[in-house]
Amino acid sequence: MIMKPLIYQEGGALIKAWVNGVQLEEQAKQQLINTSKLPFIYKHLAVMPDVHWGMGATIGSVIATKGAIIPAAVGVDIGCGMMAIKTSLHANDLPDNLFELRSELEKAIPHGRTNNGGSGDRGAWCDLPERNINAFKNLYSEYEDILLTHPKLTPRINPAYHLGTLGTGNHFVELCLDQNNDVWVMLHSGSRGIGNKIGTYFIEKAKEEMRKYYIDKNLPDIDLAYLVEHTVIYQDYIFAVGWAQKFALMNREIMMSNIYDVLRKYFPRISFDEIESTVKAINCHHNYVSWEHHFGQDVIVTRKGAVRAMEGDLGIIPGSMGAKSFIVRGKGDPDSFHSCSHGAGRSMSRGDAKRKFTVADHIKATEGVECRKDEEVVDETPGAYKDIDAVMKAQEDLVEIIYTLKQVLCIKG
Repeated sequence: MIMKPLIYQEGGALIKAWVNGVQLEEQAKQQLINTSKLPFIYKHLAVMPDVHWGMGATIGSVIATKGAIIPAAVGVDIGCGMMAIKTSLHANDLPDNLFELRSELEKAIPHGRTNNGGSGDRGAWCDLPERNINAFKNLYSEYEDILLTHPKLTPRINPAYHLGTLGTGNHFVELCLDQNNDVWVMLHSGSRGIGNKIGTYFIEKAKEEMRKYYIDKNLPDIDLAYLVEHTVIYQDYIFAVGWAQKFALMNREIMMSNIYDVLRKYFPRISFDEIESTVKAINCHHNYVSWEHHFGQDVIVTRKGAVRAMEGDLGIIPGSMGAKSFIVRGKGDPDSFHSCSHGAGRSMSRGDAKRKFTVADHIKATEGVECRKDEEVVDETPGAYKDIDAVMKAQEDLVEIIYTLKQVLCIKG
C-alpha cells in the first residue's frame, strides 16, 4: 500500500507531509507551521520523510514561493548535494583490507576543517592543483561582479583552495556495493567556505530588510526573514546563490576526478559504467533554489534537504554510515513539487547522539565498513538517524528504487 501524505493546517498554507511511519518532531512541526504562515507561500509546503529541525528553516522541506525568497530556507551550505558513479569494478576486485585504500583517498580528498593550503592571500594561485585553477578562473570572474556592491562578500582566502575538499559534519566519500556487487563511488559535499559566507551574509541582509520596513515584529520567526522580488538585494542574492550552486557542482566533480586518479593506481583497468541510458554520473543538489513550473505557474522552489524527483529524474538518497543508500528514479508527484528526501534524516541532535552512544556502539553499528571508529564521529553513527527503510516506504509514491547500495568504505568530514 502506497503511503499518502498527512495534511496539517494551522492558520497558514496547507502542509503536506510524507511522514507515515517516521518521526515528525514537535520542534520541526512548529517550524513548518511558522513557515506556512508567510503570505507568499505558493499552494502548500511539501515535507519529506527525513524531516527534522534545522537552523532557520526545517530540513526536509520544499517551499514554493511567489514574490519573495527566504535565504535561511536555503541556509549556508548552498548547493550541498550528492554525486554518484558506477564503476566497472566488482566486489571481488577489492582487497580484503581497505585501510590502505581509505588512507590514500583521505590524502587525495582534504576533509575536516581545512583551508586546503590557503595562505590567506585572496589572489594567490600558488600551490593550487592545475585542475582547480583551470576550472575556477572563469567561474570566479563572474563572482567578482557582485563584490563591487557587496565588498563584505570578499573571501578570506582564494575559494579555489576549497575546490576538491569535503568539509565537515555529515559530508562523506564512500565506496559502495550495489545489489549485483558492483562497486560505486558516492560523495556528499557543497559550496564550502564561500557558500557559507554568501548564505550568512544574505540571511543577515534579509533580517535588516525586515527591520527596515517594520516587518520583523509580524514574522512568526525572525529566521524566516525574506527578500522581496524586484528589489536590488533580491537580485543580488539570486545571482550569488546561483553562483554558489555552480561552485558546489564543480567541487563535487573535482573530488570525483581526484578519487578516480587514486582508484586507477590500484585498479588500472577501471572505467565508469552507464547508470541508465547515457547517464555516466548523477550530480544533484539538495540545498538549493530552482525556478520551476508547478500547477500552471512559474515559481521559485527552495529545497532544504530535498532532491528534485521529476518523472525520470535520477537521484541519490544516502543512508547513514552503516545503513543502505539508494539510487532512485523520480515519479514526478505534483503535490511534492516533484521532490523526494535527501537522506535518512537525523532522529536526534549531535549533542544527544554523543551522550547516548559510545565508541563501542559505533564500532558495532559500522561493522564491515572501513571507516573512522572514534569519539569524533559518534554523532554520525547510524543510530542518530532515522530508519532509512521507513523513510523509503513513506515516499513510495515519489520515487522508485533502481539500485540499493551498501557502503564498504566511508570517509567522514
